[in-house]
Amino acid sequence: MIVDCALYRDGERQPLELADDSLKSLRANGEGDFIWVGLHEPDEPELRWVADVFDLHPLAVEDALTRRQRPKVEPYDDMLFLVLKTLWYVDETDQVESGQVALFLGPDFVVTVRQGAGVELGSVRADLEARRHLLAHGPSAVVYMVCDRVVDGHEEVVGGLDVDVDEVEQAVFSAERYNNPRRIYVLKRELAEVRHAVHPIRLPMQRFAATGYPFLHRDSAPFFRDVSDHVTRVSENVDRLDMLLSTAFDAYNARIQTQQNADMRKISAWVAIAAVGTLVAGIYGMNFDHMPELGWRFGYPWALGLMVVSSVVLYRLFKKSGWL
Repeated sequence: MIVDCALYRDGERQPLELADDSLKSLRANGEGDFIWVGLHEPDEPELRWVADVFDLHPLAVEDALTRRQRPKVEPYDDMLFLVLKTLWYVDETDQVESGQVALFLGPDFVVTVRQGAGVELGSVRADLEARRHLLAHGPSAVVYMVCDRVVDGHEEVVGGLDVDVDEVEQAVFSAERYNNPRRIYVLKRELAEVRHAVHPIRLPMQRFAATGYPFLHRDSAPFFRDVSDHVTRVSENVDRLDMLLSTAFDAYNARIQTQQNADMRKISAWVAIAAVGTLVAGIYGMNFDHMPELGWRFGYPWALGLMVVSSVVLYRLFKKSGWL
């Protein structure tokens, strides 16, 4: 559905009627004016109607209708098309949910198509309308504000993941046992989702900062440079968290192996202690007539004492060597 539609003239919002003829006539008048049409999960006929009004490229329209698009920037002859991934973090399940915002940028219009929950663009529009100096940049101001809000969402998600990675690091070296491998895998999978949203737009944002695309106001370069810096920071933090999770997983495996080795040493030591008594009992339990000390009155206590003394000696040796 079309959520909002407005004409911006001299930094002020002018209400519009959602009619084909009125939109086309407004596009033909007013130098420096531009129209912002916002849609949320439109059906195909509705988006086709908007595409006819603004002469949107059919390939870009098809991409805007598809939810699982890769983030990208595609210039066309008479428009610029952007796809951004919106992210939000569900802390209870350690899951990153994603949506999508597609933007059509022309010389006198911006069309935003939002898929999923993600960033709510109504507040973006309100913030922009409160900053008239940005509205003077025309459609570039809308693109900047939307990109800035989307990247801010990415930073919030990475901040939530950062907290969870710290918890994993503490749990790895904790005396208590947790299901660390499963949580590490889940977090690495969610980091991959963030990387899929952030990494593809690093270079495009740098080109935006240099106003290297058409239909961008030259005075908007500093604002896009700020967005580019945020994207770079988010991308570096994603790589850092992924490396920390890999290190934590390696440390967890090393700890498990060390614990298993220590357990095997203890088991081996106790087996050796038990084997001495078993050896003595096995020998003196044989039914032969001609064996030393079989007829001796103190043979039985001697055998028991030999078992105890041998076990104590072995216990002290293993304790001194650190096996017990």
